[in-house]
Amino acid sequence: MTQTPLKISADFDSGNIVVIDASNPSLTTLAIRPDTQSPHFQWFHFKVENLQVGQNHAFSLNNAGQSSYNRAWTGYNAVASYDHQNWFRVPSSFDGTALNFSLTPTESQVYFAYFEPYSRARHDWLIEQAINQADIDLIATGESVEGREIQLLRKGDGAEGKRKIWIIAQQHPGEHMAEWFMEGLIERLQEKNDPVMDSLLAAADLYLVPHMNPDGSFHGHLRTNAKGKDLNRAWQDSTEELSPEVFFVQQQMEKYGVDMFLDVHGDEEIPYVFTAACEGNPGYTPKQQELEAHFRSHLSSITRDFQSKYGYMRAQPGQANMNLACNSVGERYKCLSLTLEMPFKDNDDAPNELTGWSGQRSKQLAKDVLTTLSEMVSVLR
Repeated sequence: MTQTPLKISADFDSGNIVVIDASNPSLTTLAIRPDTQSPHFQWFHFKVENLQVGQNHAFSLNNAGQSSYNRAWTGYNAVASYDHQNWFRVPSSFDGTALNFSLTPTESQVYFAYFEPYSRARHDWLIEQAINQADIDLIATGESVEGREIQLLRKGDGAEGKRKIWIIAQQHPGEHMAEWFMEGLIERLQEKNDPVMDSLLAAADLYLVPHMNPDGSFHGHLRTNAKGKDLNRAWQDSTEELSPEVFFVQQQMEKYGVDMFLDVHGDEEIPYVFTAACEGNPGYTPKQQELEAHFRSHLSSITRDFQSKYGYMRAQPGQANMNLACNSVGERYKCLSLTLEMPFKDNDDAPNELTGWSGQRSKQLAKDVLTTLSEMVSVLR
C-alpha cells in the first residue's frame, strides 16, 4: 500500500519552517527561515499531517548549526503537541550541523515548536481577561510596524505617591515564555482575598506591556520586528519608523514615571532562570546594587525556579550596552532595573523530563515575582 505523503505547513501565527525534502516519510529534512530583513534565526513552529500512527517519523533541521545561537542546541529537546494545547518534550540531538528529533505518534497530526507558542488569539483573550476579570485598565495603545496593537495596561489608580512598577515582555518575538509569564501575572491579579497583592497594590501601580513585538511573533521571528530591528538594542535610538514599539513605551514611561522595571525574556543557552542588571551603567548607584541583591535573595528563597549562581557575565563599570532596555531604563530613572531570563531548555535546578521549562512554569514564576515585589515595594525608593 502506498503511504500518503506527509503534509508539512507553517502558514499560521508564529509558523516557521522550510521543507527541503519530505519524500521519505521516515526522515524529513527541513530548515528554519530567517527573520525578515535580518540574518537571525532559531525559532521554528510547524504542523505535520498524514503521520502513520505507531511508525517512527524523524525530522532534521539541517541549518541549525548556522542559527543565531548554535551552541544552544546541545542539551535541548524540541516540544510537540497533538492538540496545540498540551506540549511535551521530544528527545532531540545536535550533530554540529542539524537538530534531529523523532516521534512515534499516537495521532495522525502533530505540531513541533522551539517552545510552547503563545498565539495572538490567546493574547487578545488575555487582554480581555485583564480588563474584565482583573480590573485592569487599558490606558494607552501603540502600534507595531505593521499596525498591530501594543497595549499598556495599568493595575492601580495612578494616585500620587504610589510606586510605578513596569513589566514588559517579548521584545524578542521568539521568546514565547515571556507572555506566558505575563498571563501568570494577570491570573494572580484576578484572585480575590490575596493579602500579598493587596499590600503591593496599596503602595504601587503595575504598568504592564504583555507583548512588545507582535509582528515578529506572528511571522515566526526569533529576535526582530518587521523592520529587522532588535527591539532590545533600540533603547537609545528608537524611532517611529524602525522601532515604534519601543518608541511608544518610552513615551509612556516619560508620562507616568518609573520606580522599578522588569524586562521579561528567554535565553537559548543557559538552563536556569536568572536576572541580568545594570551594574555596567555609568551612573550605577549603591542603592540599585542593594535592590538587585534584595530581589534575587528574596525570589530565590521562595522558589527553586530562580537562582543567582548562573547567568550572564557581569559588565565592567561603565561598559554597559546602553541600547538594552534594562540599562537604558536603569540609567534614566535610577531605579531597580532587571532583565529576567527563563530557559528554552529546562531548569537544571528543578528538571521536568516531560515538559522541560514550560508555559505553566513561566506563569508560576510570575506569581512568585509578584510576591517578591510586594515584600520589597516599600524600599524601591
